[in-house]
Amino acid sequence: MSWEEHIAIDPDVMGGKPVIKGTRVPVQVIVGALAGGDTVEDVCSGYKVTEEDVRAALTYAAGVLGEERLHALPGG
Repeated sequence: MSWEEHIAIDPDVMGGKPVIKGTRVPVQVIVGALAGGDTVEDVCSGYKVTEEDVRAALTYAAGVLGEERLHALPGG
């Protein structure tokens, strides 16, 4: 799936946070709702997004986490 078809990043919308295109629903809210126990159907109806939008949000989030670099601090 190409998340670019469903996710927009625009500095003039929600401060540049990634959102579902055509909405002001941040990817973070979608992922957080799913992590909190909501079903895909709950998210779709609650935020007026499609199942494809939800999957794109998860794909985007997975990609961002895959690029993240963590550095261990000494003595930790």
